[in-house]
Amino acid sequence: MRKLKFYIAALAIALCCVCFGQQTVTADAAGGKYYLGGMTAGFMLGAGGAQVIDLSEVNAEEGARRPAEEAGLKAGDCICAVDGIAVKTIKDLNDALARCGGKEVVLTVKRAGENAEVRVLPAKEKKSGKYKIGVLIRDTLSGIGTVTYIDRESGRFGALGHKVADEGNNMLEISDNKVYLCSIVGVNKGARGRAGELRGLFLNDKPIAYAEKVCSTGLYGKFEAYDFSHCASIDIAPLAEATIGKATIYSTVDGTYPQAYDIAIAKVDEGNRENKNFVIKVTDEKLIEETGGIVQGMSGSPIVQNGKLIGAVTHVFINDPTRGYGIGIEKMIGE
Repeated sequence: MRKLKFYIAALAIALCCVCFGQQTVTADAAGGKYYLGGMTAGFMLGAGGAQVIDLSEVNAEEGARRPAEEAGLKAGDCICAVDGIAVKTIKDLNDALARCGGKEVVLTVKRAGENAEVRVLPAKEKKSGKYKIGVLIRDTLSGIGTVTYIDRESGRFGALGHKVADEGNNMLEISDNKVYLCSIVGVNKGARGRAGELRGLFLNDKPIAYAEKVCSTGLYGKFEAYDFSHCASIDIAPLAEATIGKATIYSTVDGTYPQAYDIAIAKVDEGNRENKNFVIKVTDEKLIEETGGIVQGMSGSPIVQNGKLIGAVTHVFINDPTRGYGIGIEKMIGE
């Protein structure tokens, strides 16, 4: 089993929250409190510090050195502080190294959710005269998921349905809260033993929504200045009303419009505390042909049964991409 992490994109990818075409959406509860999701969503998130992508060599005055490697830093580590002073950006780290004057510094590093202190002796680069530790780093990440619902009255939305984490399982923070239109331009199909992924592009003329919060059940925010006149309305149903059998998910796997795909609910677990309230199986041959089943970027896809929104897709089984887990909608709306 593999968690559908917030997909870190090589391209800048953002929100595809386009009104549904009538030909692709059938759920339409008259007077429903929520707009049904299914739009591909992307956000720019902060890594919570300077995240190490790779280790490198410093051409120092005394010869080539690899300070970070010598100190035991690893790719995936997130540098959160230098000598007790918080680091949020690449600039913060560079400023801290400039202040050190070549003396040993103590880095506070987050690794797999745990904090540790690492002592590093910076090297003075021969060409620039700057102090460096030999790391390639980033401080922001972009990725895609799917919007699950939008409250019709307030415009507030919920997306993803699971913890927003990086490759090291570190919780991410909101960096740039703007959310943009996007288009899905391709799919890396899932296969047994390998999770697939959606690929998309920003259409960033102006933001259509704003992100406000990330937590263990997903990412939340608010739509502003957006036309919902053609969007389907729907009510929610508690887990107690969910049953084993046929259901539907709404996902965008091509372009900017979500479509309905058939699934089967194989298990309902109201008491699960890990956001795994459903076991689902994709039965729609078209979706299986296009994606192989559930792929990264589809997390948050709404699950509808008997005309009501009951949950969202959250995980894929790595040994069978047609199967996965889902979270009950009440848990998301509770946030």
